[in-house]
Amino acid sequence: MNANNPFARLPEAASFTVTSDTVADGSAWAPEQLASGVPGGKDVSPHLSWSGAPEGTKSYAVTVYDPDAPTGSGFWHWAVADIPATVTELPEGAGDATGSSLPEGAFQLPNDARVPHYLGAAPPAGHGPHRYFVVVHALDVESIGVPADATPAVLGFTMSAHTLGRAVLTATAETPA
Repeated sequence: MNANNPFARLPEAASFTVTSDTVADGSAWAPEQLASGVPGGKDVSPHLSWSGAPEGTKSYAVTVYDPDAPTGSGFWHWAVADIPATVTELPEGAGDATGSSLPEGAFQLPNDARVPHYLGAAPPAGHGPHRYFVVVHALDVESIGVPADATPAVLGFTMSAHTLGRAVLTATAETPA
């Protein structure tokens, strides 16, 4: 893993708390959260619960990003936009292809594999450990206004002017050589 911090060049934002019944901060993903092409992988999105968002929060977005992917730009595994401010939890598996467990109004954007659902971790064999930044973004707008086919990078760019706070949990994964 390298020291690349994906938030270092973004405007500062208040922090709040995100927890998970699926993975503890700094721990390895369970096999279910790995990509289906990895032994035991099932592409199951993690349970997430958050609290303490800044006053004025009108919606949330959730992203999962691997800055250690050997691409020059990292790899976006999941992006969900327009989660209502009244929602403070997503169940495990909410990021499936149907999105039926997402709250009304929320939608998944295509990840870097261009599929609009959670794509589990799959670091290249022998590449070393990867970090997965699981982030709940508290936003000052009810709808972030990006189209459903936008990339997570476009979502991130659009959110930068509307982010009140970030709750960050980091998971890890490694595929042996």
